[in-house]
Amino acid sequence: MMPLAIGIDIGTSGARAVAMRPDFSIAGHSAVPLDRFGPNPRDPAVWWSTAGAALTELLSGIDRAAVRAIAVDGTSGTLLPIDGAGRPLAEPLMYNDKVTDDDILAKIARAAPAASAAHGATSGLAKALRFQFLPGVVAVLHQADWIAGNLSGRFDVSDENNALKTGYDVEVRRWPDWIAAAGMRMELLPRVVEPGDVIGALTAAAADLFGLPRDVAVVAGTTDGCASFLATGAATIGDGVTALGSSLTIKILSDRPISAPRFGIYSHRLGNAWLAGGASNSGGKVLAQHFPLARIIELSAAIDPTTTTGLDYYPLSTAGERFPIADPALPPRLVPRPTDDADYLQAMFEGIAAIEALGYDRLAELGAPALTSVRSVGGGAANPAWTAIRQRKLGVDFLPALSDEAAAGTARLALKGASQAGLL
Repeated sequence: MMPLAIGIDIGTSGARAVAMRPDFSIAGHSAVPLDRFGPNPRDPAVWWSTAGAALTELLSGIDRAAVRAIAVDGTSGTLLPIDGAGRPLAEPLMYNDKVTDDDILAKIARAAPAASAAHGATSGLAKALRFQFLPGVVAVLHQADWIAGNLSGRFDVSDENNALKTGYDVEVRRWPDWIAAAGMRMELLPRVVEPGDVIGALTAAAADLFGLPRDVAVVAGTTDGCASFLATGAATIGDGVTALGSSLTIKILSDRPISAPRFGIYSHRLGNAWLAGGASNSGGKVLAQHFPLARIIELSAAIDPTTTTGLDYYPLSTAGERFPIADPALPPRLVPRPTDDADYLQAMFEGIAAIEALGYDRLAELGAPALTSVRSVGGGAANPAWTAIRQRKLGVDFLPALSDEAAAGTARLALKGASQAGLL
């Protein structure tokens, strides 16, 4: 019987689950939308029901007795307060929710080092400070922590990736003293372990609910962004992953942490390596402003990617850029416009590819390793003309992404935990 590990991804619209073999091949996957269980995507009961349904659907197509470990990823910066039994005490604050209490933000600004990811109105620490005085609160957890807690019964542990935006110092691996100086009740923060560490076993109730063996390990997970990187198979220093969705996001595996607050760059820790990256305001949403998807596909077939338009575009929807240029007033550059639509689309492809190349160069300037390979995910990764333009611009090997499902990256962590625990 081939052992299996399961990764569960709680996203903004639903939950996905993947079962993975020790050779990283996929044995099964499932997806369930959040709105199947209610209209409120902030309701933890909806999260749990959706995650449970995704797991149940996955298990219906695999050998349940072969499952050795489960790990969970969630949206970065989503927090909720709980009581001593793990019950939520208030509606969670989601990854993009802003804390508007000026006193809280000022306390963080005064206490936190400039390079900390805990700065800002959407940080995990700002939300923890907001929740800490609720009656009956005994802990403030991240979304993935709470889902995993429902499996293990452990509501007192988190992972280094989720804890980063709550102020955890991933370099020295502890909650730093300045968090207390910012006014946080330190006893409410979870114990932090490495992603992939075993945190416990399934409770009897969880094992019975899903028909799983009671010795299945529950493994510390990660954020959705880190899980997406891991899913591609990128694992060597210098490996890069470009996400070509509505925005352009790049990440590279580094041998040292990279921090540049002015560009919105901070580093997640992955064992003894670091995941650094940035997000541009350019990307697919700019293309969508000018052409519908069907037209993009049609025009792409007419592009000769071995030629160049000679145009120097910086495609943006509106003025303002965050990375690789930090300029809130940077204007879009999309002129002159060729008369041929295919030439216009090609020039935008070239412009976004140039931003991508500049992004990896910027990371190298800040101390990251030189880019050695790229794996691509997102809708734009399937466009052959755009891919050829990017390959010419970046000048490195383009490798296939093993998966673009975050749950597959989290399943890799579950495999790691199962291996370390001698369960494989």
